[in-house]
Amino acid sequence: FPGMLSNPILTSVQGTLNVVKNQNMTLSCHSDSGSLPIRYTLFKRNQKVSTLNRTDSTPGLFNLTISSASDLGEYKCKAENNIMSGGKYSNSLNFTLIEPISKPVLSSPTTQAKKGQNVTLSCFSENGSLPITYVFFKGTQTIPPPLKMRKREAAVIFQFINSSSDFGTYKCKAENSNTYIKYSNPFNFTLAEERSHSQPLIILLGLILLLFIIGFALTIRFFIIPSYKASE
Repeated sequence: FPGMLSNPILTSVQGTLNVVKNQNMTLSCHSDSGSLPIRYTLFKRNQKVSTLNRTDSTPGLFNLTISSASDLGEYKCKAENNIMSGGKYSNSLNFTLIEPISKPVLSSPTTQAKKGQNVTLSCFSENGSLPITYVFFKGTQTIPPPLKMRKREAAVIFQFINSSSDFGTYKCKAENSNTYIKYSNPFNFTLAEERSHSQPLIILLGLILLLFIIGFALTIRFFIIPSYKASE
């Protein structure tokens, strides 16, 4: 039928449905065919939001501000012209409210290590919409694999300290929705002092010498001095 409307297509001009609080978004509603003029109406959960009239083939653009969770839900648009009654409805869209990620904290149970030791590093962002993907770095080199956490818990890796280069600077990155990225504070391990193998022997010899001195003093006190007095 000449002039009959096609079903309109509803899209996000920004190319994403992930939004943060108080973000401005634009939805485009457009029918590829249909006699002009065309009236576009946007609905949110079946409640009318706004209506636009187009006398040319440009789409109807609806500007929105996502200020709270109440602005989420299903959005649809309706296209109408004078040829047919009832109009045509579009596909539905749903926004996802994303909480920006907080700066992750990189930590370890120990700050000292020695060669040949396994150490633990944990990376944690207190805030941010889940899931959160954590990536660890040593210097500029990535430590694979990335860890995607679907619960509010730290990502943990185990690192083997094999050489002096493993005492370099570590960092981690936290990311959610491929949009919000934050890097942690740097973290460095320090070389633990190696205990000398001769130290226990020195302590043992010192104890033996102390016992010898005490024994010698007691011998003088209880045997030599009384014997000397008795011979006078």
